[in-house]
Amino acid sequence: MPAQRSQEVDTRTLRRVIAAASIGNFVEWFDFAAYGFLATILTREFFPSGDPTVGLLKTFAVFAVAFALRPLGGMFFGSVGDRIGRKRTLAVTILMMAGSTTLIGLLPTYARIGYWAPLMLTIIRCVQGFSAGGEYAGACAYVMEHAPRRRRAFFGSFVPVSTFSSFACAAVVAYALESSLSSASMIEWGWRIPFLIAAPVGLIGVYLRVNLHETPAFTALEGKHEVAHAPLAETLKSQSGNMLKLGAFISVTALSFYTFTTYFATYLQVAGHLSRGASLLVTVLALCFAAAFCPLAGLFSDRVGRRMTIATTGIFIIAAVYPAFSLGGSGVMLQSLLGVALLAVGAVLSGVVTAPLMSEVFATKTRYTASAITYNVAYTIFGGTAPLVATWLIASTGTNLSPAYYLMAVAIFAMIGGLSLRETSKTALEDAGAAIDGRSDAAPVEPVFKRTM
Repeated sequence: MPAQRSQEVDTRTLRRVIAAASIGNFVEWFDFAAYGFLATILTREFFPSGDPTVGLLKTFAVFAVAFALRPLGGMFFGSVGDRIGRKRTLAVTILMMAGSTTLIGLLPTYARIGYWAPLMLTIIRCVQGFSAGGEYAGACAYVMEHAPRRRRAFFGSFVPVSTFSSFACAAVVAYALESSLSSASMIEWGWRIPFLIAAPVGLIGVYLRVNLHETPAFTALEGKHEVAHAPLAETLKSQSGNMLKLGAFISVTALSFYTFTTYFATYLQVAGHLSRGASLLVTVLALCFAAAFCPLAGLFSDRVGRRMTIATTGIFIIAAVYPAFSLGGSGVMLQSLLGVALLAVGAVLSGVVTAPLMSEVFATKTRYTASAITYNVAYTIFGGTAPLVATWLIASTGTNLSPAYYLMAVAIFAMIGGLSLRETSKTALEDAGAAIDGRSDAAPVEPVFKRTM
């Protein structure tokens, strides 16, 4: 049996890796959340119309365009990341995301330049969606390829922490601006502030990513001259089965996430008749709870394994979603908070186990490409459509609980796909890659967690 090569990763390096991976993810989701929270103002400034509903639909159509381009971005940046490395690719994605988000804050409005304003907004959103396609999967791969074998879910959980934190921060910033500024000031310049925040945060992220080393797994691949020359073709040829299985599970990750973070605040107002301020407060508290719960979910997944976490996630969502919607529609703030917290647990469990699975399921040489395509296609189909499908179901069936049944059905579908994957929690990433590629003699490169003072 060949000797195992070891790459030591100390705590200081691991903290910097997590920070560098998480900060780009924060910028990505902060922008998406801010766009949603400021949709009514953006409609007035970029899509003026005699019918406010038409203007709002145009605003959300531009929002949807970003989702449509994410799978394409996943294919492109995934292939690039598998050819030139994770570090340089992630530096490009955060630069594109932060730059395009900042440009939204600087855009002249329809009143200034006419139809050029919505056209430029649409182009910028396309750039955002395209770059976001390479961000999350790459960030997870970067952390996983540094993390110690038996604690991958725990360290990977800090990437979802940044996701939930970004939504909470965007909600707080939007609420603070609306509370402290007059309507005229908010329309004139206040709405720009959340987008301009991306500039300094993005520059910090670029600095962190540029000054880090490449991952041990990819460095080993380069040393053996086994970097994929055509990652997309190799991915579709060798990984399509696992992509379908993992994509099935990520469907519930996407749906539960967007039901929790995006749709449920509207549900609290429509079904429970809570005020906008009360529903926003409930959502922010639940987002903070979700962020704090992520590391605990990571510890749980590392202890019981990925398949048990998948089963637990599916069963919990199926059992909790009906009471969550019932409590959310009660109109009582404390009960609504309990309902949204139940949704948060399902979203956290599925999101935290997804992070390591995207690296553990796929071979190193095509990991970035396979995980980026799988993640973004599932999120586009099930995540981007979540508010629309929920609204349509309620209108079609006449019952406010119909989105709960939809989430239950998707949870069953996700369990079938997820449980068809083999257990990967205790396997070295290079062992998994060797097994998939048919190379039984490859010596695994396993980061060893080294504590330093």
